[in-house]
Amino acid sequence: MGLFDRIKKSLFGKKDDDEEKKEEQEKETDMNGIMIVLTLLSGVALFLYGMSLMGDGLKRVAGNQLELVLYKLTNTPIKGVLLGTIVTAIIQSSSATTVMVVGFVNSGMMKVAQAIGIIMGANIGTSVTGWILCLSYIDGSSGIAQLLSTATISAVVAIIGIIFKMFVKKANYKNVGDIMLGFAILMVGMQTMSGAVSPLKDNPHFVNLLTKFENPFMGIIVGIAFTAVLQSASASVGILQALSVTGSISFAAALPITMGIGVGAACPVLLSSIGTNKNGKRTALIYLLNDLFGMIFWSIVFYSVNAFVHFKFLNMTMSPIKIAMMNSIFRLATIIILLPCINLIEKLVFRLIKDDPEDLEEQADFDLLEERFLAYPALAIGQSHTAVNGMAKKARKNINRALSLLGDYSQDKYNKVQEKENLIDKYEDKLGTYLMQLTGQEMSTVQMQQVSKFLHTISDFERLGDHAVNISKVANEISEKKITFSESAQKELSVLEAAVREIVDLTVDAFCEDDLELAAKIEPLRELIGILCNDLKNRHVTRLREGKCEFRQGFAFNDLLTNLERIAAHCSNVAVAMIETETSEFDTHEYLKSVRHMKDDAYLECFDSYARKYSIPPTKKEKKNK
Repeated sequence: MGLFDRIKKSLFGKKDDDEEKKEEQEKETDMNGIMIVLTLLSGVALFLYGMSLMGDGLKRVAGNQLELVLYKLTNTPIKGVLLGTIVTAIIQSSSATTVMVVGFVNSGMMKVAQAIGIIMGANIGTSVTGWILCLSYIDGSSGIAQLLSTATISAVVAIIGIIFKMFVKKANYKNVGDIMLGFAILMVGMQTMSGAVSPLKDNPHFVNLLTKFENPFMGIIVGIAFTAVLQSASASVGILQALSVTGSISFAAALPITMGIGVGAACPVLLSSIGTNKNGKRTALIYLLNDLFGMIFWSIVFYSVNAFVHFKFLNMTMSPIKIAMMNSIFRLATIIILLPCINLIEKLVFRLIKDDPEDLEEQADFDLLEERFLAYPALAIGQSHTAVNGMAKKARKNINRALSLLGDYSQDKYNKVQEKENLIDKYEDKLGTYLMQLTGQEMSTVQMQQVSKFLHTISDFERLGDHAVNISKVANEISEKKITFSESAQKELSVLEAAVREIVDLTVDAFCEDDLELAAKIEPLRELIGILCNDLKNRHVTRLREGKCEFRQGFAFNDLLTNLERIAAHCSNVAVAMIETETSEFDTHEYLKSVRHMKDDAYLECFDSYARKYSIPPTKKEKKNK
């Protein structure tokens, strides 16, 4: 040490020691602060993981029963609220319940009005988590009381859970093991959070910070921000309960934070609605509006009354149990106020997100193919059937639209045919992809046959759309080139056109209604249409030879016959697919071969009926020959 340093130390040594001590204390405080934050975050992580693990286990144990009950038993608002409450209390997440409901509404399985009640119930059900978390604050210092402590209960539950998970082969027991492990981890997470913040109760800076939340605006913002980041209302309530252990959380601070938590919980629900249809977005918006209205209404009421009355309990120190109680009362009170306003809420979301008729027509059936339902084959197959029905009806409509062009051509109608064909192509693509994904799920033999039938029929319905386009192009050519058919040719075409319209109607009706008796009537009509097409071709060749028609007329006429015959053939394929679904094997060609070679009385009777109905008057030459 140099002379200057020795003189400095002798003169100012005491001050330097104080400064060094102060610096060390500041460093220690900073390190303590960092450790508190890290410990708190690790507790939050454990809490979120535990809640997720427990919720997933509960859903697996319940299977698809929760989902089925959820969308079936919601015909009244009260039922919806009760179901939403129960389901959310079970799966421990209002966001998960609402996301599920968004899927049902998006798919068309549930109406927006039904969803409102469930979402209201979900807001009540999520408060149950706060009461469960109160268990983590059970303490026992010694003796028998120690056996009832949170640490002991968590340890016992964790041990049983790991035994079920590791050593029991049955899937249900493994799921129960997940539930128990999730619960134990959740409890440990809460204890970790409480332990992290407990030293702060004597920190004046921390206490001063919390008092700022007594400002309603600040408290609400903090509640929204925390929950939006954590993506969980339960986690935010859990943190608030953990902070209350310090004794620094007053009712005045806890209330606005609780109000904000509900609004912040809408964030994951709104994110889940991205990519859904307008009804799906409306459902997600309902979740936000419920909590937003509740926050605004009770803020106005409570703080307006407080301005005159000056509630004495605002300075009351909150405990975990008091926070759980306040959270439940606030949510229940909000639902009581909003329940009579379900119709108004529905009208509001429909005004905020307006319908576009054209969009509805194009998107309604696509939205049925929810990926959420792939895990439940019965639901997915039902949704697929409805979507294929929509495809079939649109294909029929496009064929009728194309046929009408032959007698009344317009460019707008022509463009419409091309536009709707693109839609039908989308059906095949989306349905094909969805059904192939479904084949990867575990299904019964009957369900596999249903999926196979749909895969076979969607290609035939798509081909019907293609032939509608072909007919529209022939109509366009006839219009542009001013082609006119002879009177006899027009009469023949009208008979054939009527037969084709009927076979398309039979096919679509049989498929949509799953009517096998109706399907059995399709093949006799297809055979007659084939005979009619051959007869009409021969008649037209005769007219060409006699000079009654030109070659350009002949080409158009022949193109029409080809497309009409192919339409009948694809209708037959759909009928075969329906009938063959009832057998163990799917062999279209063999079935058709057997039907055509072994025609029973019913078949022949049906054929004769069609033959009389769609008979073509004989030509003059044929009459003379007779």
